[in-house]
This record gives sequence, structure tokens and C-alpha cells, in this order.
Amino acid sequence: MLWWLIGGARGGRNRLRIVYALDQRPMNTNQLSKALDLDYKTVQHHLELLTENNVLMTMGDDYGKTYFLTDQMEANMDVLDEIADQADLGDVDV
Repeated sequence: MLWWLIGGARGGRNRLRIVYALDQRPMNTNQLSKALDLDYKTVQHHLELLTENNVLMTMGDDYGKTYFLTDQMEANMDVLDEIADQADLGDVDV
């Protein structure tokens, strides 16, 4: 599933940046948009995909909804790093 979300999809680079950013600290959509210099709607789209696929979980409501990595994702960050390398995304910045 991570390969499809990160390595095999057009938006994989942005999703990878989002996961790496949230690994550093939980953020809401607006904070991620500013931190990654991405359009708010783009970040929102990627967050929905990552949440639907159990990479992220949320706390709070509406504008203040904060995103966190799931325990499963935290336990598999090494797999994510391998996928990033295989997909030639090892140079991704946060």
C-alpha cells in the first residue's frame, strides 16, 4: 500500500514530504501547507488519501484538525525510507 501511495503515484513526492513533516511534529492542514509551500487544497487532498489508507490519524475538528502518524506508520518508517529510495525520492525535503 505504501508503494502505491508514495512510489507508484504521481503525488507520491508530496505525500512523502507530508509524512516526513508529520513525523517531526503533528500539524493541521494550514500549517502543513505553509511548512511545505504547497497549495492548501493539494495538502488537503493528500491528507485525505493518507488518512483513508491508515497512514495518518486525526484529532480535533474542522480547521483545527491535527494530523498524526498512525502507530503502524511510525513502526514502518524504515519501509517508507526504502520505498523513497527505490522510487528515487531519497532527496525529498521537508
